[in-house]
Amino acid sequence: MKRLLLVEDDRSLGATLCERLQRESYEVSWAETKQLALKRLGEGLWDLVILDIGLPDGSGFELARHIKQSSSLPIMFMTALSTAEHRLEGFEIGAEEFIPKPFHLQELLLRVKHVLENHPVQRQITCNGRVIELDNRVIVQPDGQREHPAARDFELLQLLITSSPRVVSRNQILDVLWGEDKLLNQRTVDNMIVRLRQMIGDANSTCIRSVRGIGYQWTGDEE
Repeated sequence: MKRLLLVEDDRSLGATLCERLQRESYEVSWAETKQLALKRLGEGLWDLVILDIGLPDGSGFELARHIKQSSSLPIMFMTALSTAEHRLEGFEIGAEEFIPKPFHLQELLLRVKHVLENHPVQRQITCNGRVIELDNRVIVQPDGQREHPAARDFELLQLLITSSPRVVSRNQILDVLWGEDKLLNQRTVDNMIVRLRQMIGDANSTCIRSVRGIGYQWTGDEE
C-alpha cells in the first residue's frame, strides 16, 4: 500500500482529502503544521508528500527544500498561492506537481496516481543527520562515509522503521529474524540495538525508543 503524507492546515479540506485518499486504498497521515510534518517524515517511509505552502508555523517551500536535501521523495504542491512566481519556485525546488486551489477532487486523485506511477522512490529515511538507504542496506554518515551493517542488524532496523509507530517486542524480533530455529535470548536483541544506535548517532535514543518490558519503537527525528 502506498503511503502518503498530507500537509494541510485547513481542517475541513484535510479531513475530506484523507477520507477520499483512503477510499482509493492509500495509507494517509495528515499533518497540520510544518513541525508535525517533519516529525512524521522521520517516523516511517513515504511514497509522496502532498504539501500546502502557507502553513501556520512556516513555509511549505522550506519543508520541501528540507525533504529534497536528502531524499528523492516526490512532492506535490497543493496551494492557493499559484502565481507564476510561486509555481516556478515550486518546480525549482523539485516538485513533481503543482495544483492550484480550488481544484477538482478527481483531478487531484489522477495527479497522485500519475506521480506514483512515474516517480518510484528509493526508500530512505534520515536520523540524526544520517541517511539510511533501505534498498541499498547502507547508512550514510554526515561526512559521506557509507557503513554496511551486519545483515541481521540491518534487518532489525528495517523491521522497526516499517513497523512504526507500532512497538515491536523482543520476541517478535527474534521470530522475524531467526524464526523457529532461534537458540537465542532477548539480550541478543538488546545488543543489536546498541550497535544500531552507535551507527545512527542515537546515543540519546531519540530515533529508537526503548519501551520498558516490551521492546523497541522507531520514533524518528524529533525535529
